[in-house]
Amino acid sequence: MKIKDLKVAVVNVPGLGKLGIVRVDTDEGICGYGEAHCPREHVLYLKNYVIGRDPTNIEGLMSRIRHLGGFKPWGSALSAIEMALWDIAGKALGLPVYRLLGGKVRDRVRVYCDCGAGIPLNPKDPASMYTPEAYAEKARRMKSLPEGFTILKFDIGFHGGQLLSVPGGSFEAERIYPTRGHVTERGLKSEIAIVSALKDVLGDEIGLALDCGPGQSYPSALRLAKALEPFNLMWAEDLLTGDGSPYTEVRLYRMLSMRTTTPILTGEQIFLRYGFRDLIDKHAVDIVAPDVSDVGGIYELKWIAEFADLYGVLIAPHNYSLPIAFMANVHAAAAMPKNFIAFEHHAAHVAEWEAFVEGIERPLIKDGFVNVPDKPGLGIEINENTVRKYLVEGLDFFE
Repeated sequence: MKIKDLKVAVVNVPGLGKLGIVRVDTDEGICGYGEAHCPREHVLYLKNYVIGRDPTNIEGLMSRIRHLGGFKPWGSALSAIEMALWDIAGKALGLPVYRLLGGKVRDRVRVYCDCGAGIPLNPKDPASMYTPEAYAEKARRMKSLPEGFTILKFDIGFHGGQLLSVPGGSFEAERIYPTRGHVTERGLKSEIAIVSALKDVLGDEIGLALDCGPGQSYPSALRLAKALEPFNLMWAEDLLTGDGSPYTEVRLYRMLSMRTTTPILTGEQIFLRYGFRDLIDKHAVDIVAPDVSDVGGIYELKWIAEFADLYGVLIAPHNYSLPIAFMANVHAAAAMPKNFIAFEHHAAHVAEWEAFVEGIERPLIKDGFVNVPDKPGLGIEINENTVRKYLVEGLDFFE
C-alpha cells in the first residue's frame, strides 16, 4: 500500500474557529483522517514527503518529517498526518487503533469540559461575565448538561481576561496573549472569590479545574496556588507559561509545585516527548497536558503517558477539536496506564459538533465518559454534508 494523495478541508465552526480536516488517500482505496490546527499550507507542504510511502510504516514515515515541526502550532500538521496514518493502519488490519497501541486498559474514557468564564449577566457590560455570580450561574448550567461531566474547568487569572477586568488587579499586564503580569492583592481576592462561588455550586460532587494563565509572575502564582489549597482542586493550569509560550519554565514550575499542595498542570503547547522530559523527570509539575493535535500525534501522546507514569506524574490531555482529534484522544487514552485522569472537551456549546463524523455512538459523551469503539481505525468517517456546510477552503478535498 502506498500514499497517493494528501488533502485538507478547512472549516470555520462557530465556537471553535478554523480547523483543518486532513485526509490521506492510498492506492488501495483506504483513506485516513486527521485534524490540523494550523494553516492549510502547513499540511500541504508535507505532501511531497509522504507521497509514495507506506502509510502503515508509521514510525518510518514520521521519522522523515518530525524535524519539520515545533512548538504549537508548528507541530500540528505532522500530528494530523500521524493520526491519519493510524486510522489507515487500523482500517487495513480491521482493528481499532487502541489495539495497535497495545490494547485497552479501560472500556470508557473520562472527558472533562472546558467552561471558559462566567455567563454575561449584563449584555451591555462585558465585565459582568467575570463576577463570582456569573461563574456560579455558568457552573449551574454546565452541571446540568446531558453529557453529565464529572470535571469542569473554568478560566481565571489572565486566561480569558478575568484579571484584566479587575481595576488595579495586576501590574504590567496588557490585553495580549500570552499575558505577563504581577497580581495585586485586589486581583488575588477576585480570583479566590470566583473559586469560592464555583465550589459552592459544585461541592465535592464535580471536580473543579482552573485554567489560570499564562502567565503570572512566580510570586503571584505561588500566592494563588497556596490560597487555592483549601478548595481541593483537580489542578491549576499554566500559571507560569503555557499556550502561546515558545518555552516552558521548568525550573520555576518545579519551585512552584514543591511549595504547594494544589496540583500544577501544563504542557498543551509542547511538541514531542523531548519537551516533557524535564517536566516529568524533575517533577516540575504534577500533571502534564499534551495535545494530540500539537504534540506529534497519537503514539507520542501514549509514550508521554507511559513515561510520566514511571515518575508518578498524572496526565490530562488538552484537546480543542472536532470529533476527529477527539476520537484520536479516545484511542490513546484507552491504552494509557492508570495515571490518566481525563481529556478535555472544548465543544459542549458547539452546534452540530457530532455531525461532522459518521459511525460514532450517539450521544458520544454519556455520564462524563466516552465508550471506546471497536470499529477499525479511529472508528469514524467524515460527514461530507456537514463539512461542506462550514467549508471555507479546500474544495479539492471532495474531488
